[in-house]
Amino acid sequence: MIKFLDLHAQYLSIKSDIDDAIAKVLASSAFIGGPNVKEFEQEFADYLGAEFCIGVANGTDAIEIALEALALPSGSEVIIPGNTFIASSEAVTRSGLKVVFADVDPGNYTLTAETVRAKLTPRTRAIMAVHLYGHPCDMIALKEVADERGLKILEDCAQAHGATCHGKTVGTIGDIATFSFYPGKNFGAYGDAGAIVTGDADLAKRARMIANHGRVAKYDHDFEGRNSRLDGLQAAILCAKLPNLPAWTERRIAIADRYIAELSDVREIVLPRRANWAKQVYHLFVIRTDRRDELSAWLSEKGIETGVHYPVALPKLKAYDYLGQGQEDLFVNRADKTLLSLPIGEHMSDPDVVTVSTAIRSFFG
Repeated sequence: MIKFLDLHAQYLSIKSDIDDAIAKVLASSAFIGGPNVKEFEQEFADYLGAEFCIGVANGTDAIEIALEALALPSGSEVIIPGNTFIASSEAVTRSGLKVVFADVDPGNYTLTAETVRAKLTPRTRAIMAVHLYGHPCDMIALKEVADERGLKILEDCAQAHGATCHGKTVGTIGDIATFSFYPGKNFGAYGDAGAIVTGDADLAKRARMIANHGRVAKYDHDFEGRNSRLDGLQAAILCAKLPNLPAWTERRIAIADRYIAELSDVREIVLPRRANWAKQVYHLFVIRTDRRDELSAWLSEKGIETGVHYPVALPKLKAYDYLGQGQEDLFVNRADKTLLSLPIGEHMSDPDVVTVSTAIRSFFG
């Protein structure tokens, strides 16, 4: 079988480092906060080239806390892509703000300046730039729009650890950024974990306080916050994994390049496009085909796992019927029935990529 993702194989490749990291936490009993969290926050900030990093409990909390830290007026509109995971939109609504779904570039599935401009209103206060599947949004173009209208930009980097845009690492370009370390991410913990990154000292201080009951010091609370803290075990595991991330990323890129070389002449599928200004880290390798379900079943019969990200575009979900945006003729509303994610990750060998590609070519004759 060619697995879609193989976290056990990844663990075995760095077993001694992971086991040592866990053992040190158990020995010190620093389960909440402590030196491991501080170490991870500094090391991840250094990796990104960011000024401040705040570890939190998960990626969804990270978005909610970042939005609260931005202090947008209640009911403000936040433009997000219509083809991301619901955590992006749900965080907006739960923060007392209004979601506005925009279309995306059909080649790399991210917001563009044009799709954002089409959704601007006098109530727009922020743009959520979701670097989907590992391809960065064109942050230079989006910042031009934001600067023209006085908007904030939140970067949702849950799928784009280490991606770059015009030479700058995602998470360091907008006003504030969020990361998820869900186990299946390119850089994942062994449970839920997340982080907020910013270059603004005031935003960083407020985000840290929100995540820790609104307090400055023990039992000294400036306002009511919440409990969303990165625990010591996850921080230690992430520290142990971080040195491997560059090599894992290069391996993903090599696999994607091989897929593109092997499948570029298959006319029945649409391959992802990488902008020449982007470093795409390929959290997912997503193709489009009108025969998606047939192809997925064919590959499964041959022992090849695939996925669908995402099977229903957000504007079409029942959860957003009240917005009245589900019937618009957006690319994302048409594409959701055609998307298919192929296996990718450092667990795959070159022959594995050829096997998957050969099976796809065989399906289309």
